[in-house]
Amino acid sequence: MRNWLPLYGYQSYKRIKRSGLLQASPPAVLALGFLALILLGTLLLSLPAASHEPLSLSAAFFMATSAVTVTGLAVIDPGADLTHFGQIVLIALVQLGGLGFVTFAVVAAITLGKKMSLKHQALALEAFNQTSVSRIRHTALSVIKISLAIEAVAAIVLTLWWWRDHPLPTAAYRAVFHAIAAFNNAGFSLFPSSLAGFVDDPVTILIISFSIILGGIGFSVLHDAGSKRKWRTLMPYTKLIVAGTLALNLIGFALIWALETGNPDTLAGLSVHGQALAAWMQSVTSRTAGFTSVDITRLHDSSTLIIMLLMFIGGGSLSTASGIKLGTFIVLLAAVYSYIFQRKEVVLLNRSIPPDTVQKALALVLVTCVFIFTGTLLMTIFEKAPFLTILFEVVSAVSTTGLSRDLTPDLSLPSQMLIAMLMFAGRLGPLTLVYSLATQKRSRVRYPETEFQVG
Repeated sequence: MRNWLPLYGYQSYKRIKRSGLLQASPPAVLALGFLALILLGTLLLSLPAASHEPLSLSAAFFMATSAVTVTGLAVIDPGADLTHFGQIVLIALVQLGGLGFVTFAVVAAITLGKKMSLKHQALALEAFNQTSVSRIRHTALSVIKISLAIEAVAAIVLTLWWWRDHPLPTAAYRAVFHAIAAFNNAGFSLFPSSLAGFVDDPVTILIISFSIILGGIGFSVLHDAGSKRKWRTLMPYTKLIVAGTLALNLIGFALIWALETGNPDTLAGLSVHGQALAAWMQSVTSRTAGFTSVDITRLHDSSTLIIMLLMFIGGGSLSTASGIKLGTFIVLLAAVYSYIFQRKEVVLLNRSIPPDTVQKALALVLVTCVFIFTGTLLMTIFEKAPFLTILFEVVSAVSTTGLSRDLTPDLSLPSQMLIAMLMFAGRLGPLTLVYSLATQKRSRVRYPETEFQVG
């Protein structure tokens, strides 16, 4: 036995050296990359130069996690508590987390003229949700170009608009910060009450909201729309995501306006156009962005429920948004429709959806619900707060939305760590996280079918 152990250890060493240090799945490598970025952000935010008053290590970790996962939940006020250095670190983490560290790694490899290994190709495929290796580089460059172009336009418009009330350097600094935060669907703001001061400002609200939509609709949709430019030539996925995004935003807008129009604490005191802008902003931002132009703690419970549903659905795949993703929601609706009308295939726009896609959608929803249930259960143990407030906080964390009913700053240390873990899981995708923790094994054994009662 003594002679066997050293031999086994030597053979293991040679195998690891020959095949590489990491034998993890691509999702696991992605998780480690995000974790490394969070730890780096924690270190930078905990420096004395990052804040006016020293941040605790837990607060720095929470803020770094919220930034990298493009959530926007905050235990401090970024505009008041962080220095310019700290704010720059925070928004840089948002940019890196939103576009993904893999995008920058791929672009760097292209710049250096290096070929991607099979392992790196698998990692990039997982990050970009692509099936074709030949499209990885093109997608990576498109992500960078599209993102910077949209952020630049938003920043320029906001700078010129805010220049009326602030010095040019201040207006430009705040404009760049909010343009990056909006496009990356992170609800961080340098203003004391988010966007409440701009509740009836059409330019600010429309620029921020459309930046949120463009960031959350998905880069593949933006690329397809930009390259083809004709509705009939767009891919079925692009058509469905564009139509679904428009429908959800308009439905949320109409419901929130109708439910809150008589609420004196939210919309009742605003003009008609102010009510419309506030309802529109709240509908759009609930799709994982996190900005607010009204006090959401004063919303009716019915409106809060609508917002939680929008948070749960989220944005498009390959975007800066999270949630179960709009594509998942559309596939499940199509599957339910097919079952009710006894169709053998799940069909969308005259295209059949593979059974594997339907199973993935079902698994993603179930795993997300497990995260929400477990997080809510633990939070009810840790915190003495109303149940709706706790549930709202958990759904916001899992969907990386960043909305809060003023609970985040008062969270206990266990709850802070729990919310941080939920944000991390939500950004990676619950299904991806579970995949990274388990080794996928395919069995060649086929079992006979049996009748099983459901429903």
